[in-house]
Amino acid sequence: MTIDDPEVLAEVTAAFRSYEAALTGNDVETLEGLFNDDPRTLRYGATENLYGMDEIRAFRRGRSPKGLDRTLERTQITAYGRDMAVANTLFRRDGAPGKIGRQSQTWVRFPDGWRVVSAHVSVIDEG
Repeated sequence: MTIDDPEVLAEVTAAFRSYEAALTGNDVETLEGLFNDDPRTLRYGATENLYGMDEIRAFRRGRSPKGLDRTLERTQITAYGRDMAVANTLFRRDGAPGKIGRQSQTWVRFPDGWRVVSAHVSVIDEG
């Protein structure tokens, strides 16, 4: 298995950047399109546990568009073979001083492109 094939890394990095732009811009349609539309897709958020795309969709559509801007740090994307990758990053928000967020995503290549199948977001005290 090839780890970190440059072509695959470029593809996943582009998908990750699309996700980040959609998140901070509250582009719900793009966010939904970047998650695999399947009942097995999950997203553990800072305050919610979402099982399946229906729950993820309902959360995204009901979320306030305020306070979504953030700064990323230490983003690391690793590709395993041609069809699977993980993306991890730390983030900070101006509205949450003294806190640091953590985000992890598992990306899988499907016939229609790269999609998140599992995501986890948490916020901890900066230490």
